[in-house]
Amino acid sequence: MLLTFVKLQKIIPKNWTDGLVVKNLWNEQDAQSFLDNAGPEEADRQLALRVYTSRLIGQDPDMVMHGGGNTSVKVKRPNIFGDEIDVLHVKGSGWDLETIEAAGLPGVQIEPLNKLRELLALSDEDMVNLQRSNLLDSTSPNPSVETLLHAYIPHKFVDHTHATAMLALANMPNVEEVVKEIFGDKVALVPYIMPGFELAKVAADIFDQNPNVEGLHLINHGHFTFGPDAKSSYELMVEHVSAVEAWFNARAAQPAAAPSSTISANSILPKIRASLARAMKAHTGNQDQAAPFLDLRANDQILSFLTRDDLGDLAKRGVATPDHVIRTKGFPTIIASDDQASVDAAIDAFVESYKAYFARQDARVSDKKTMLVPTPNLFWVPGLGLIGAGANASAARIAADLGTQTIQVMEWAEANSGFYPIKEDDLFDMEYWSLEQAKLGKAKPKPLQGKAVLVTGGAGAIGLATAKAFKDQGANIFLVDRDQDSLLTELGSLGMDHDGAVIDLCSAEGPQQAVDAMVRRFGGIDILVSNAGAAWSKSMLDMDQDTLRNSFELNFFSHQKIAQAAAKVMQVQGAGGQILFNVSKQAVNPGKDFGAYGLPKAATFFLVKQFALELGELGIRVNGVNADRIRSGLLTDEFIESRSKSRNISAESYMAGNLLKREVEASHVADAFVALALAARTTAHIMTVDGGNIEASLR
Repeated sequence: MLLTFVKLQKIIPKNWTDGLVVKNLWNEQDAQSFLDNAGPEEADRQLALRVYTSRLIGQDPDMVMHGGGNTSVKVKRPNIFGDEIDVLHVKGSGWDLETIEAAGLPGVQIEPLNKLRELLALSDEDMVNLQRSNLLDSTSPNPSVETLLHAYIPHKFVDHTHATAMLALANMPNVEEVVKEIFGDKVALVPYIMPGFELAKVAADIFDQNPNVEGLHLINHGHFTFGPDAKSSYELMVEHVSAVEAWFNARAAQPAAAPSSTISANSILPKIRASLARAMKAHTGNQDQAAPFLDLRANDQILSFLTRDDLGDLAKRGVATPDHVIRTKGFPTIIASDDQASVDAAIDAFVESYKAYFARQDARVSDKKTMLVPTPNLFWVPGLGLIGAGANASAARIAADLGTQTIQVMEWAEANSGFYPIKEDDLFDMEYWSLEQAKLGKAKPKPLQGKAVLVTGGAGAIGLATAKAFKDQGANIFLVDRDQDSLLTELGSLGMDHDGAVIDLCSAEGPQQAVDAMVRRFGGIDILVSNAGAAWSKSMLDMDQDTLRNSFELNFFSHQKIAQAAAKVMQVQGAGGQILFNVSKQAVNPGKDFGAYGLPKAATFFLVKQFALELGELGIRVNGVNADRIRSGLLTDEFIESRSKSRNISAESYMAGNLLKREVEASHVADAFVALALAARTTAHIMTVDGGNIEASLR
């Protein structure tokens, strides 16, 4: 089986309005690279090309977004007895087409799947169980819920996407007429049915009646193409999507000029976050309920769309394709003002409407459901933009991506015969699908999941170690540093859904800019790790005012100002928060020639206590870490070598000059910050991380 493949370059998403059709990304050299890694077995070589074209589809946002599609290939493989059997490799649950590997296309025996077609009915649970019981590898992920449809289409390669243009077409009332106009008899229509056994049987019957078709267009759902090889199936999908996109572009209305923003992101996002947290706590009864993340989008198309006269009507129409409801809920919430009362009223209205929707639908179905958190996941804010909400930055990003795609779907469809997606009954059936309900409560979140953490000095050794430690506990990170190249490198090491900004915290507006950037990216702030700092070495007799003032700007005033700005956001959010300072052992145990560093650190030591005293009633905890001899900043290898030579000891002995006789590393400081963040009833505390330094111990 295949293990690794060459990495493809990701496409930069285009603006929806640039008029381009989908590009054919097939490259013979890239395809050959996948084959070269596959080995001699023909089944593995076909699977390699399946992985290649799956990635081509997955990296193009015009084709598919966030798991909203699946691919397959049929091959022959020997079973454990050496008999050759037909095997379907189909996208597995939890895998994304953009980054899929062979492991993400589990192999399933086809013969048992074909026998299922003889049945009149089959529950989703039985279908999943049978698919799992016929996996070639029992450790594989669950095959796609649309596995049977892939199996029943008698082509070697099958591609299924939720391309933007196809969704616009799928949700138009005259979809049959337009499909006929664009494709003639080359594409057959399939009525809307939830994914699973029934859809597979109906689609297969329609295909059998039209065996020469190039594709199947699923009303209110998406599009299928197929072919004898990976290239032809992929290129057919490109051709079909391009034809539909060109049809819409030829009829597109001229977009209105986008108005300038009239609502401040930094004003409204923390208020939305606060209101959502309040509503979520009321539902769950969990007073420690994490506030959701927010993801703001504000391009010209979005801002222009939000000026439409029919915005209120469109907000009630529904989702572009059924599985969007799991990410975005059924409808967006419109917020027209940034005052807290208006925000609360809009969210409360959604909650009440959602509860009524659930009550109606739960009474309709025979198997009773557990209501999901009834808060919105998508917002339209005229004058500001579109906002996705989610339990973490990834979920918020996905909601915002899908919301942005839906705006294009709505515009294209409304410019023609109108946007008319699935109705309430079908929407509920998808949102409360038994397979989705079974997942509730099974995944245990990490301790800091849902927390937005701002780390200053993020490109330094302690800053990066701290960022990684918080990330490992489930938090999303925003790094701030004035070193652009280092910051970009460190952000790359954290991966997607973490962010940062290049800001000089010693500038007059720097600390406020850092907090504003954090709020605009994630919607608010839960934890501030004020870590930025640098040490100056000079005796007090030789100290000049510029050196001392510069040290105070970075080592005290930047901490005071960013903590002040962060605390004001936390106050608006109304859910407490945490401020953590990197102080230093210099605050209590001065070192010779380090007065310029120790004096502002001593002031920062007091700052911890003062902020803790004044912010406690807001539920904001304030703590600090006193570390010593960390390979960071001034303590370079050269400096360590110089200090150790002056003491006639080795560098290792110098760094381990503590009671434990062990070097203290940046990761140990990071662990202390995380420990303080998790200490729910601790504030005004300084944690010492120095391996044991009696002279610097607190009393």
